[in-house]
Amino acid sequence: MVKEVKILPSLLAADFGNLSKSVAAVENSGIAGLHCDIMDGHFVPNITFGPMIVEAVRRLTDCPLYVHLMIERPEDYLEQFVEAGAASLTVHVEACVHLHRVIQRIKALGVKSGVALNPATPICSVQHVLEDIDLVLIMTVNPGFGGQSFIETMLPKIEQLRCQVESAGLEIDIAVDGGIDTSTAPRVVSAGANVLIAGTALFNNDVPASKACADLKQAAMSKV
Repeated sequence: MVKEVKILPSLLAADFGNLSKSVAAVENSGIAGLHCDIMDGHFVPNITFGPMIVEAVRRLTDCPLYVHLMIERPEDYLEQFVEAGAASLTVHVEACVHLHRVIQRIKALGVKSGVALNPATPICSVQHVLEDIDLVLIMTVNPGFGGQSFIETMLPKIEQLRCQVESAGLEIDIAVDGGIDTSTAPRVVSAGANVLIAGTALFNNDVPASKACADLKQAAMSKV
């Protein structure tokens, strides 16, 4: 049962010509932190930014930075992103040959650890590390680009993970990323997600980003 919903605006959709303005627009809107999508053009078909931009964002805000590493060999870059200011590092199970070892290294760096699953990846792939992590991120689109449509078949996957987490008596955040807006938010929360990552729905719209954050949380909380 979800008791509280956390909103993480994704900077993938922010205005990089005026990043400080985008951050300021959402940081006082009751958000739990900011989501930084790191893409390398290999693991996913897009390139975004690296530790230098994370460090720049860190100087702009006190909000916790949730860094999502959509990259090959994420274990080679953990220290760099923590030094840049990451409060949480999420790696993809598909990118880690030795997932447990990578999680242990993240924990040793003193930040929260998360594991992300692509749409076609079953939740059994994280079954044996659930007790070691703080967050599971279920991708509700294929990673790489913002503005994609929500994949409806991810709802049963969220439900299955929520049941597994609660049956084990664990306190783990279940996050969703991809196509999250005021329409899909109530459904993913009803399925068991409690962390909503949204970009396109919050930035660069006719509605101010602060109001968009409030509207998204209100829609999500309607199912709590």
